[in-house]
Amino acid sequence: MASTPKARRSNTRERIQKTALDLFVSRGYEKTSLREIAEELGVTKAALYYHFKTKEDILSALSDQLGEPVDELIAWGRSQPPTLETKRELLRRYSAVLKDAGPICRILEENQATLRELAIGERLKERVVAFSRLIQAGETSVATQVRFTSAMLTVHFGAFALDTLQGDPEVKRAALLEVALEIIDSTAAAG
Repeated sequence: MASTPKARRSNTRERIQKTALDLFVSRGYEKTSLREIAEELGVTKAALYYHFKTKEDILSALSDQLGEPVDELIAWGRSQPPTLETKRELLRRYSAVLKDAGPICRILEENQATLRELAIGERLKERVVAFSRLIQAGETSVATQVRFTSAMLTVHFGAFALDTLQGDPEVKRAALLEVALEIIDSTAAAG
């Protein structure tokens, strides 16, 4: 069965994104050029330009893949009451969303200065702020809001801190979630 032009274009875009992601992780976003991405793929720069005009376009597409499930989670969270169980479920789902996002998260984390100047940086910031507001919703105590934010940051940034620890990534992710849920649960004990 012959593939359609749209399917081939989609496959090519996915190959470009995967190759660019690998190069961004190994060499860094700033140190990777479109020429190097094209060479790694074995295509001309013109062929690459057909799909992505800039490195920012590639990074934006990669970020959007991560961002879509986060946006869906935020929408779900906004439809829920701001209960402790909702906050626990938000953290569980956020941990699951981030499970396979390690490489793109690492690129975004390591290139914060560059991202501040790009549109992608503003979209990422908006998502983190929106998620943070969901975690803090319904609480007036500053100490409780700090606990909720700490739980979110444990899940969000913990993977980077634990990246150097040996061990199964899933075990480390589960441990991060367990600690984050303990922080959330400590609000009930403190309240």
